[in-house]
Amino acid sequence: MTTRGDLSLAHVWKRYDGDVVAVRDFDQHFDAGSYVCLLGPSGCGKTSTLRMIAGHETISDGEVRLDGAALNRLPPARRGTAMMFQNYALFPHLSVRDNVAFSQRMRGVNAELRGRKSMELLELVGMEHLAERRPDQLSGGQQQRVALARALITEPAALLLDEPLSALDPFLRVRMRAELARLQRELQITFVHVTHSQEEALALADRVVLMNEAVIEQSGTPFQLFNEPATEFVARFMGGHNVFDATDGRVVLRTDRTRLLDDDGDQAWRAIVDGVEYLGRHVDVSLTRTRDGAPFVASLSDEHYNDRPWRPGEHARLDWSEHDVRPVAA
Repeated sequence: MTTRGDLSLAHVWKRYDGDVVAVRDFDQHFDAGSYVCLLGPSGCGKTSTLRMIAGHETISDGEVRLDGAALNRLPPARRGTAMMFQNYALFPHLSVRDNVAFSQRMRGVNAELRGRKSMELLELVGMEHLAERRPDQLSGGQQQRVALARALITEPAALLLDEPLSALDPFLRVRMRAELARLQRELQITFVHVTHSQEEALALADRVVLMNEAVIEQSGTPFQLFNEPATEFVARFMGGHNVFDATDGRVVLRTDRTRLLDDDGDQAWRAIVDGVEYLGRHVDVSLTRTRDGAPFVASLSDEHYNDRPWRPGEHARLDWSEHDVRPVAA
């Protein structure tokens, strides 16, 4: 199978009403067949970026290219992309099979061919046994699978997914995350997936683009964004880090690399325990440094916590290895 979906966004901007900037100078290249997550808080520009790729938003400046073809002036149907919307947008009066086949019907594909193709796609997503049901007879996860099959029937070079897991309960979200990863590997096309979930991006992506206030804060592998955050915003948004001032400037330290020792009177790193959260595989101990009120979290294994259970109101000394501390830009 040929890998498709070599995608480039060259200095892309999106402006509204002249001076409102939704996306500022988005400049990235994504290899064909990669899984890309556009990550960030609400209003950061990630959905506007996705919609510009799809053709549902005009591009104010810059260029989008897919497998060498410029997309700026092409309508959505001729771009070689398909978009799966957040609300799935299934037709309630059509069966599952007819929902999947709808775009082929609109293009004049004969009934036998589109019926066969829709069943192939339903089999791919494990929904062929429910082909005659209506959308209101399906669970949220089943509806999502139908929406995926409908998007894929056009054989796009890039599949664009706008918060595809946000409507699902946590257990189903994890299951469907695995399904998306499997489909992307089998199809070998580029997936561009918008999410505000750090966990989702870390689990799925080959490449994460973290956006903030219309610009890219950092782009790289999930490992790079979590272990090598470039800015304070990246460290705080990705979570799992303490951000604090050291003698040589602003630094970050992973919470699971933060150690707690019994209080020895060292005022510099003395802290008071504020709360304890048992989270299954680890225990988060929240603390406040007494010298300046800086918040810290120490993520302890349940074994370490059981050896030394900490209680609110106790004093502790914060400790770590120097090689676990990284400087970051403000």
